[in-house]
Amino acid sequence: MSQKINAAIVGTGFIGPAHLEALRRIPNIEVIGLVEVTQELADEKATLLGIPKAYTFEEMLKDSDIDVVHICTPNFLHYPQTKAVLEAGKHVICEKPLAVKIDEAEELVALAAEKGLVNAVHFNLRYYPMVRQMKTMREKGELGEVYSIMGSYLQDWLFLKTDYNWRLEPDKSGDSRAIADIGSHLLDITEYVTGLKITEVLADFSTVHKTRLKPLKDIETYSGKMLSMDDYEEVPINTEDHATVLLRFDNGSKGSITVSQVNAGRKNRLNIEIAGSKSNFEFNSERPNELWIGKRETANGHLMKDPALFHPEASALISFPGGHNEGFPDTSKQMFKEVYAAVREGKQPDSPSFPTFADGLRELIIGERIIDSNKSQSWVKV
Repeated sequence: MSQKINAAIVGTGFIGPAHLEALRRIPNIEVIGLVEVTQELADEKATLLGIPKAYTFEEMLKDSDIDVVHICTPNFLHYPQTKAVLEAGKHVICEKPLAVKIDEAEELVALAAEKGLVNAVHFNLRYYPMVRQMKTMREKGELGEVYSIMGSYLQDWLFLKTDYNWRLEPDKSGDSRAIADIGSHLLDITEYVTGLKITEVLADFSTVHKTRLKPLKDIETYSGKMLSMDDYEEVPINTEDHATVLLRFDNGSKGSITVSQVNAGRKNRLNIEIAGSKSNFEFNSERPNELWIGKRETANGHLMKDPALFHPEASALISFPGGHNEGFPDTSKQMFKEVYAAVREGKQPDSPSFPTFADGLRELIIGERIIDSNKSQSWVKV
């Protein structure tokens, strides 16, 4: 492959431009193409974002200059678009979830393997340096045996009855919302950091707003524009605003997670506390440059992000010295650096450091079992 790698981004909601911004911070990667549902919208967004080529999806697939495609569209499009990109012989980075159905995700895992193409799912929250540091500390024995895990992921962007987004519609988003959307990140980090596998789940969902007011005009995620009551229609809601899940792990330990999109004041707060036989780690994504380390017989510790104090595996994800904070936009940059190193080699590594389609399938399976458990109100094996 030549020095420069060319990418295209499909979709320009909240996350598409976030991918673009991250890619522009990595040398020798150029986003040359943008895809939207219509040529007119693609032209408009490409001009706005400073991207040279604007296409419909089918036209982009035919462009031999495109090496990698980022799928940043609503969930129901992930499977058909990812499949088409793989069949066109291009590497793929897909937003989570990889698909809305398990059999679709299995097909994508198999197809990517058959084609030998680089495949990744954007579980970017693994790429906070502190998350990699926790994983490495655990691998080096600093946590000890894992006793229990408590996690939560709290947001407030669907707090009001008038808050509305395509994620509220099962035909676009799937049968689960809070668990599938933010819960998948939390479950992924739980298994990633602890090295344990979830074996059984017991779930309880609640829908706080049984109906919501859907705007009759188009508004973008997180934009907060004001509408009058005449601009809405009342629609029923069938996915969860809030969920609690008890977890059992393959080492016999237990855990729990709570996810909510209706917790006022919590903007995007992933919190995980892992209790071990030597230490207790607590990480909060709204304060991502800090790690609380709990002790019984000595003083508690408070590790601040500093490459000089981190294990080498984690300091590799840090671009700036201690005291210079890094955050959410840096997670995608650090992930894409690893994925594009594989793209440069032209094939998926044997044991990738980045989250793959197989990881996307794993989260889909856990998510489905959680939905099954909520329906049956009983423990379900993963």
